[in-house]
Amino acid sequence: MSHEAVEKNAGLLILFIIIVISFGGLVEIVPLFFMKDTTQPVAGLKPYSPLRLEGRDIYVREGCYVCHSQMIRPFRAETERYGHYSVAGEFVYDHPFQWGSKRTGPDLARVGGRYSDDWHRVHLINPRDVVPESNMPGFPWLAENELDGKLTAKKMRVMNTLIAATCNGCELYTEEQIAKAADEVRGKTELDALIAYLQGLGTALKGK
Repeated sequence: MSHEAVEKNAGLLILFIIIVISFGGLVEIVPLFFMKDTTQPVAGLKPYSPLRLEGRDIYVREGCYVCHSQMIRPFRAETERYGHYSVAGEFVYDHPFQWGSKRTGPDLARVGGRYSDDWHRVHLINPRDVVPESNMPGFPWLAENELDGKLTAKKMRVMNTLIAATCNGCELYTEEQIAKAADEVRGKTELDALIAYLQGLGTALKGK
């Protein structure tokens, strides 16, 4: 079959393009499923605690990912500002991933432990109290909304299903942990949960 014949036949050209893209995608993606570096958690990484799991959902609900990424690229400018570059093994318990693609605010991949809980509390209620030039909106209602824990156990079971499907050998929540989840979060505020989530980000690789 001549090159000219393919170029003049739109249907055939589309078919060949699909085949080439599909083959290239398989060659690039499939091997990743069999590499431990991309499917196994880094040392020290654990599934989110019930409170952090609730905090992650609040992070998603409030759209924090719109302005903050959670992925440090392996470039000097990135690592000098934020710390060790992100690796796949840090995200095996993240469903959905919060990598993001826009940085109106700084990357949060290594924010865990960088500031105190009190700093985060003030910052989330009114960012300009600690960062005068900030254009981040405040989230004062998070300090008023209490968690009831009614769905926490269900969320953990869903996470178990997702983790088991994507990470062979990863740690899952036990039935005992699931049974205690509601009591662990009940009475805590949404602000407490979000701070707990932020304080754990990137700590498994921090300092490396």
